[in-house]
Amino acid sequence: MTKYPVVEKFVSINGEGFRAGELAVFVRFKGCNLRCSYCDTKWAYDNNAPCEYLDSNDICDFAEGIVNVTLTGGEPMLQDLTEVCIQLCGRGHRVEIETNGSVSIAPLRDIDGVSFTMDHKLPASGMEDKMCLENYKYLCRSDTVKFVAGSIADLERAHEIINKYDLTNTCHVYFSPVFGQITAEEIVDFMKERRLNDVRLQLQLHKYIWSPEERGV
Repeated sequence: MTKYPVVEKFVSINGEGFRAGELAVFVRFKGCNLRCSYCDTKWAYDNNAPCEYLDSNDICDFAEGIVNVTLTGGEPMLQDLTEVCIQLCGRGHRVEIETNGSVSIAPLRDIDGVSFTMDHKLPASGMEDKMCLENYKYLCRSDTVKFVAGSIADLERAHEIINKYDLTNTCHVYFSPVFGQITAEEIVDFMKERRLNDVRLQLQLHKYIWSPEERGV
């Protein structure tokens, strides 16, 4: 049975996405292949980050009683998640995988009950050239593409991607600000100017309820 490196696991509310505000179990895996300029979980990709090695039974037991399960990181798709996803879904959980968009989602696409919240890294991240653009052909209505923007130029680029891949007719689409670089008001003004229907502004609820630096929430 696969053993997964888990740096933290906890129960909280979804802070973002179309299930924002709902209870969820979070399982955060160690390691990431990107180094985004605004990353708020750098500690999770550190080679020296303390972790525990859990198998799919351990994770399923921890999730008992909570329907929503979010697999996050770091970058969770660096693990072979097939086993744990099949087991979680088989027990009636809804599994959301938060991925940075640089790794193919194809291997897990056909598991019923799995959805993806996928970033498209914009220029301010310094990682846009790492995106796996093939992923766009695997998206469906239960999935989300998230654009974390640090500037108007980032928003312009996001608008291009939305149009190129017809995202508002394919999946959920969210804009989110990089704290301290662009305001929510600027994003709303951009949405109004471009008439961006079916795009949502997203603010991370957990950072308003708790300190932005607090873990396990």
